[in-house]
Amino acid sequence: MTRYICSVCGFVYDPAIGLPDEDIPPGTPFESLPDDWICPECGVSKADFSELED
Repeated sequence: MTRYICSVCGFVYDPAIGLPDEDIPPGTPFESLPDDWICPECGVSKADFSELED
């Protein structure tokens, strides 16, 4: 699964881990996050994330 990085603060969303504190279970792809989901570190929108090159 592809990881995504916030272009503002560098937070990485890893779908293998999910965000259990936000009720997002492991295995949830970035594309399946709600459209109004925001970065848990800095509060920007999904639009400010890009695929992380491994």
